[in-house]
Amino acid sequence: MNDLWYAEPLPPLDEATQAAALERQAQLTKPPGSLGRLESLAVKLAALQGRERPAVARIRIVVFAGDHGVAEEGVSAFPQAVTTEMVRNFARGGAAISVLARELGAELEVVDTGTANPPGSLPGVHDRRIAPGTRNFAREPAMTEAQCERALAEGRAAVQRALDAGAELFIGGEMGIANTTAAAAVASALLDRPAGDLAGPGTGLDADGVSRKARLIDTAIARYRTALDSPFAVLRHLGGFEIAALAGAWVAAAQARLPVLVDGFISSVALLVAERLNPGVAARAFFAHRSAEPGHQRVLEAVGADPLLDLGMRLGEGSGAAVAASLLRTACALHNQMATFAEAGVSGSD
Repeated sequence: MNDLWYAEPLPPLDEATQAAALERQAQLTKPPGSLGRLESLAVKLAALQGRERPAVARIRIVVFAGDHGVAEEGVSAFPQAVTTEMVRNFARGGAAISVLARELGAELEVVDTGTANPPGSLPGVHDRRIAPGTRNFAREPAMTEAQCERALAEGRAAVQRALDAGAELFIGGEMGIANTTAAAAVASALLDRPAGDLAGPGTGLDADGVSRKARLIDTAIARYRTALDSPFAVLRHLGGFEIAALAGAWVAAAQARLPVLVDGFISSVALLVAERLNPGVAARAFFAHRSAEPGHQRVLEAVGADPLLDLGMRLGEGSGAAVAASLLRTACALHNQMATFAEAGVSGSD
């Protein structure tokens, strides 16, 4: 695995720039630490971007869409057709992430990694369909090795397009009926925890539905146990095209020193995969919010994440990250535009 692009070493953070940003924070007209986490956010952005005065004016939001064969097991309250219908909704500007992208002035891109029903040619939608959805992991591995490799590479390609467009912040979202089942399965295998600790209602399952989902996941993991000997193997047996693409995007962004804002449960599971593929990815990421999906807290703990918001959101699409992006912009504005004690003629502390 070491010869694969997603295992290539991550560049170090810019320690000189980080020190300069810390020094500037110490000189701004405020008691040290009085802006709380807004201060550390600015410093971390400076270290990632390699500039003392960081910026996240140009934001790229990429929503990866894909269907899941496990949907045929009745693990979602919505039919699989909704994935394609929502891709069309994204393109028309009617989805939550479409509205939030407009509010941010962000570029929104949709990547169809494998819908069961092709949505047709749509503005802003890249047709990168690997297959008409993954296979049903309750019966066979979700992806072949080649399919999983390609899905990871689609995430890398999306990051490269963002870099080419001058993006200063990357937000990854997802859409795929039954993808909370795939995400819970991946997290359960990677964290070696029973699926009951990670499976939640997703699109609206009742308690019995959640229990069935958990049993299905536990059975599948038991079936593949000896094959789940690496993060890649876990991803290919239990994951989805869009989850793999997100994982590839998180790794590629860390390799390019492009700041990322991670959304909720599914995006965080993809980040967990990325961290296991290339340790250090999580330390370079920002985490937007604490999802209402029950398993999210356990995934956040596993990657040492402290999210910025807790609003009870669980929509996906990158929506929570889009809401939190304004906090990063605010942190940059304060860091860059506040006067120092010397500039303002204000006396500093003794």
